[in-house]
Amino acid sequence: MTMVTMSAREFNHDVSSAKRAAEHAPVFITDRGRPSHVLLSVDEYRTLIGADRSLAESLALPESADFEPAVLDFEAKIPEL
Repeated sequence: MTMVTMSAREFNHDVSSAKRAAEHAPVFITDRGRPSHVLLSVDEYRTLIGADRSLAESLALPESADFEPAVLDFEAKIPEL
């Protein structure tokens, strides 16, 4: 996978070219020579965030085992009416 880089000016002048390039590889958009944004295809984005997994597959992942919800410490009070 080759990295594609284009300036913000190039991106603004030829968005369709950037979209075509993003179908094959991430497109890094620079602002004043520094990377500022990345354009990805929807499929690549979904893969990146794990949206292609089912809920059961996500819960079975090792990193999900580290989740421990916080314990709330409070005293229940009966409201005065």
